[in-house]
Amino acid sequence: MKIHKEGYNSILVASIFVLLVFLVYKTIFPSQHKIIDLIFGIPLLAFIFFIIRFFRVPKRMINKVPNGVISPADGTIIQIVETFEDEYFKQDRILVSIFMSALNVHVNTFPIDGNVSYSQYHPGKHFIASLPKASKENEHNSVVVKSATGNEVLFRQIAGLVARRIVSKAQVGQIAIQGEEMGIIKFGSRVDLFLSLNSKINVKVGDKVTSKKSVIAYID
Repeated sequence: MKIHKEGYNSILVASIFVLLVFLVYKTIFPSQHKIIDLIFGIPLLAFIFFIIRFFRVPKRMINKVPNGVISPADGTIIQIVETFEDEYFKQDRILVSIFMSALNVHVNTFPIDGNVSYSQYHPGKHFIASLPKASKENEHNSVVVKSATGNEVLFRQIAGLVARRIVSKAQVGQIAIQGEEMGIIKFGSRVDLFLSLNSKINVKVGDKVTSKKSVIAYID
């Protein structure tokens, strides 16, 4: 396991903040018993641990499935519905939504092999990511990958209530490799997948899925 480079500044800022808080505490209460210091310091250390853990990048073998859509994120399936996708396809698609809590790994990966045919960032609001309206109204970044067989999958990184930055490496014309990193969302968020209507969905609402591993659906 390693720490994602996008986390370096956040970890540094959090560490400085914790150090300053502890120094202020010791200035105000210089003669506190060591047990009191420990009780005060444990939550601060837990905060640092949480920030470091959030940016973890676990080492995983990619579950390569040529006709499969592999989960682009760790999280919980919160929605599987047929809906009209009005940004790129302009037609009905199957929407599969994955909610990523603050405890999940937040690195996002390409769900299929192919070429990036579309990539667009959209500024927006910061509603709770699990809400249906978050898909369109929240800050988000949409990426479409076209497979060698012509099948296209749109997946959307969506910022949540706390998340304030979406990072995407996807560029139009880029070769996408199933399971390879394409970006990260900071601090609690959601990823939506828009699949063709003839896709064979392999998950159900409530399922826990893992990036690089879980098969969300099978496509032609």
